[in-house]
Formats: sequence, C-alpha cells, structure tokens
Amino acid sequence: MTTALLRIDRNDCLRLDCALSREWLETNGRGAYAAGTVPMCATRRYHGLLVAPSPGGRGRHVYLARFEESLEGPDRAVPLSIARYPGLWSPHGHKSLAGFELAPFPVFRYRLGANEVSREILLVRDAQTVLVRYALSGEQDDLQLVLRPLLPYREADALTHENLALQPEARPIRIDGQLMGISVQPYAVLPAIHITVSAAGCQFTADPVWYRNVEYEVDLQRGYEGHEDQFCPGVIRLRLLGAQPAVVAASIEEPVLDPGQLWMVESARRRAEAEAVGRDVRSILSLTANDFLFRTEGGRLGVLAGYPWYTERGRDTFVALPGLTLSRGLIEDCALVLDAAASYERGGLLPSRFGQGPDDSTYRSADAALWWVRAVRLYELAGGSVARIRERWLPVLLRIGQRYREGTDLGIGCDADGLLHVGAPGVAATWMSAYTVDGPVTPRSGCPVELNALWYFLIAYLTNLLEAVGDSDEQAGWLELRRRLERSFLDRFWLADEAYLADLWTEAGPDKSIRPNMVIAAALEFSPLNEGMREDVVRVAERHLLTPVGLRTLAPSDPQYRGTHGGGEQAHQESLHQGSAWPWLLGFYVEANLRAVGPVPQRIASLRELLDGLGPELRVGGLNHLYEAYDGDAPHRGGGAFAQAWNVGEILRAYALLEEADRCVS
Repeated sequence: MTTALLRIDRNDCLRLDCALSREWLETNGRGAYAAGTVPMCATRRYHGLLVAPSPGGRGRHVYLARFEESLEGPDRAVPLSIARYPGLWSPHGHKSLAGFELAPFPVFRYRLGANEVSREILLVRDAQTVLVRYALSGEQDDLQLVLRPLLPYREADALTHENLALQPEARPIRIDGQLMGISVQPYAVLPAIHITVSAAGCQFTADPVWYRNVEYEVDLQRGYEGHEDQFCPGVIRLRLLGAQPAVVAASIEEPVLDPGQLWMVESARRRAEAEAVGRDVRSILSLTANDFLFRTEGGRLGVLAGYPWYTERGRDTFVALPGLTLSRGLIEDCALVLDAAASYERGGLLPSRFGQGPDDSTYRSADAALWWVRAVRLYELAGGSVARIRERWLPVLLRIGQRYREGTDLGIGCDADGLLHVGAPGVAATWMSAYTVDGPVTPRSGCPVELNALWYFLIAYLTNLLEAVGDSDEQAGWLELRRRLERSFLDRFWLADEAYLADLWTEAGPDKSIRPNMVIAAALEFSPLNEGMREDVVRVAERHLLTPVGLRTLAPSDPQYRGTHGGGEQAHQESLHQGSAWPWLLGFYVEANLRAVGPVPQRIASLRELLDGLGPELRVGGLNHLYEAYDGDAPHRGGGAFAQAWNVGEILRAYALLEEADRCVS
C-alpha cells in the first residue's frame, strides 16, 4: 500500500472555503490535464476531468467538466457531487466527504452511514483519457451509481452557453451486444468523447439537458465573467458492488474497452513512482516536475509553463528546464528540449510562446534566447555531449550573439560600450511582463541589468567555446567586446555608495530600484562582478527582498511597492512585478550566496532551511505545487497559476546546488 503524499482530514474538507482553495492536478505528458478542488466543485472555468489540446490546434479544450454523481439505495439517493450556482450550492455531496488524499492521484472518501465510497481519478500517460474509479465498502454491498456527464466542449479560456448548434445525440458503445458506454460529439469540429465503464449491467437513458448558470467563484474574483451552461446528454447507471469497483473511462481518442484493466496498469505504475520518493519538499517536487514535461502532437519534447492557463513559453521553458531535467539526472531530455527549440530561432530570438512551428510562434521576449544559452551551459556542466554543443548548438549561439550585437527586433541592440539595450512601444520584453489596459506595468526599456548579465554570460561562453574549437579569429572579436562590456557594466550598474546593482540604465541614468534582477546577475557563472560585489548584492536582497516564499520584485520601501495582489485581475497585474514574491528567484538567491561565500556549512544549512520552509505551501493552493507568485506582505498569500514550472525547476536546482556544496565541504 502506497503511503499518501498528502492527506486532508474530514474537518478541513468540511470547511468549504478552505477546501475550495485547495486544487489538485493530474497530467498525462501530452499537454492534457485534469484539475479541481478538494470537494470537486469547480471554481475556475479551467477545472475539469478532461482538459486536452485540440487535435491540430494549440489551445486546450474542456471536454468533460465532471460527473454529477449520486448513489441510490432501496429507499434513498445520496449525492457525491457539488456545484456552485448563483446564490446556492447544488447538490450537497461535500457534506459526506470524509477525507482526501493524493496517493499519488486524487482519492476522495465519502462516509454514507455505515458505508464508505471512494472516488479516484487519474489521467492515462500518453493518452487523452481520464479514468475515474468508484469503490464501495460497508454494510450495503450493492448500490446503484448514477452519473450525468457534463460536457462544456469549449476552449479552456472561454465559456459556453446553451445553443442550437450542439448535437445532443449519444450513440451506444457495445461489445458482444452488451452496452459498455456512449459516444457523444457535440460539435463536428471537435473529436467525440467516448465514455465506457467496467461494470456489468450498464444502462444509459438519453435525457439531453443544459445545466444553466454554473458559477466559477475564482473567475469572478479575478474580474472575469464566471457563469456558463453545460450540456448533459443523459444518465448512466451502473451497479456498484462491494467486491467489484467500477471504473469509468472518458477518452477523445479510441473508446477504452477494458477500463478496469487499464486502471490496474496505470495505477500500479503511478504508485510505484510515488513509493520510490520521499515525502520531503525536494522529493515531492521531483515527482511533480513530471507535470510540466510534455510532448506535442508532433512528438517534440517541451515544457508547459504552468497550470491551469499557461501553455509553452520560451523564457519559462529555459529557466525551468535545468531544474526539471538536469537536477533529476534527465540529461538527454534536457538536450531534446534545447535541440528542438534551436530550430525556432529567428533573427537571434527564440519564441515567447511556442506554436506548432516558427511561423505560428510569437517572438516578444528579449531574453528567451539568452536563457537558452544559459541552459546549454548548464547542460554541459551536467555532463552533456560536448560534441553536440560544438557541432549543433555553437552555430546557433553565434547567430544569437551576432544578431543581438548588430540589432534585431524588440529594439534589441548593442551600444558603443557593449551594453545591450531593449525596448519596443507597448511591449514589456523582459520577464517583468505584466500588462493592464494601460499597457506594460514595468516596460523597463533601456538596459536591464539581468539582460546585460545574460548578454555578458553569452559572450564569455562564446569566447570559451571558440577557444576550445580553435577558432581564434572569431574569438578575437568577442574577447574585445567582452572586455568593453565588463567595464561598462560596472560603470553603469554598480552603485558604489549603496553597494548593489541598479535595475536599469537609460540615458537619464541608473534606476536605483531594489529589485531581484540584480540577484540573477550576481548568480551567473560568468559575471563582471567579483565575490565581494556578489556578497553585497546578496546582503541587500536579504534585507529588502527575501521572504519565506521567494524574493519580492520590489523593495517595500519603494513608493511603487504593492504588497498584496487582491482586487481583481487589474490589481493582480499591477502587483506582480511591483512587490509580489516569486519562488523561482530563490534558485538564483541560493546560487548567488554560494558564489559569494563558497561552500560554508552554516550558510548551506540556512539556505536549505529556507527551501525546506516551502513545505507548508505544498499543502495549500495547488497541492504539491507552488503558486505562481505570493503577496510581498505577510502572510504571503499565494495567487495566479496554482502550478508553475520555473518555481519547481529552480527550487530543485537550488537543492542540487546545495548538495554539490555539501560534497565540497566533505
């Protein structure tokens, strides 16, 4: 029996406000997911049992939102499900919820008198299929399970309403004349969904109906529309026997003809994976890191930036990738992602958002290509193929460097002193890319400190690689640029009196805002900073930016600081980079510490304690995940996406750095 990764008892399940804020996640490695809350009441339009990419398209669709479930005995029916409508909850299945656990997939336990019923949910690896298993134990060993599938059949970002275009017909699926389930295709442009069951004696009654005004509380809080209608084709009835659990499969591929057997195989594999890891922060994140690695319809390996709304983004991919792969020994997976991404290079840039190819990708990130360079170097340090780097990636590195030096899109170019400048009207081209109706919140046009640190990193890395391959003529020009940039970087960014780095330099002078971008600069392997300067940056960051959940994006002493992100999407966007704390920045904080002072046992211990302190955050919000960002002010409430790739990746990389530092001490 697998020890659960996480358990929530009955008391916390019955505190509806608390239970609704806790969200579970299942993924399949092909871009699909299932997600919901502990009571199984959707609070976001993104929640659903089968949310999958549309064939041939980029976006995800919510195909199956949930089942409306009830158990019927000889004299009464008891609901298991719950939904929110304007002014009311219906039905009230949460009142019977006795516990929830991740084992490692979601398990919901209901107490119904002298009986216990469990619901377990998992997505099948490499298939657009969800399995739901129901089991009964107790005095009554023969009840009827009644399921009403709710099918939004719309884009995950959208909402749907009752319409005449929907095709309500449900076609039976039979094996040897016995009814096994139904197929429904509400719209011809989307694939049919096939719902099959393992239990004998399945019955289906066509009863097409719309569930009107389903309400999404979190969407409303974020300032979005939060009501939709969901279509139900009819009622599925099956016997639930104490000695024979029932498994329901829903797939937008081929019908699952033996859901019970598929459950046995998939659940055993998942439990074995979970049993192989510990229950500490690092081990849990090592397991959930798998949620972000996926293969596209064409077979390309990539990284999903986060759940529930993010897809594949360049900057997020290359920041997260080393931690998601190299820190777990997946060196070849790292290479596959880097190799595939290299084919998307256009004008020295890599996509801010990946499409199916370069032509339908978006290029609005000034630093995605620079983060790719860093990931290449970390791949090399992890023991990756030097031949691959020199033969396949060095030409890409050179093209990136040449285009940045000569000038390319987004206002990217190199000034006479070697500094990199960026800036395009209406575009926030750095990672601080929040937008409101008024445009970018932090455009940072000019010379951002972390971009110039990454630019220096690229140039230094190029000089080393060119020396290794014996191309002294090409190397000479980059060496000269490296020397110029080293001088100008310190002249323009280093604030000698304050002992930290300016965040931005423009013709008007340095922007002295205390932001975490200087920590990124202080953490990089190749840097104009000496050890003393790195330590000064760490000291200022510790004093002004460090929180238990990440680094603030702006010091609280700044007049522009926003310590909370409540009040709707506008307020959320305004605070994201004006005070909110981001966990992924702790990876650079740990690395900057180690580069500043070396492997000092006391410092290593305090940094590990900082990372271990994230443990409680894995039990709230996105379960076994970290929120996208947190309030800069205590108690540091989380918000945004409930699972974020670069948060997981950089925390894992930080743990690996501390482990390496421990080896140096011993």
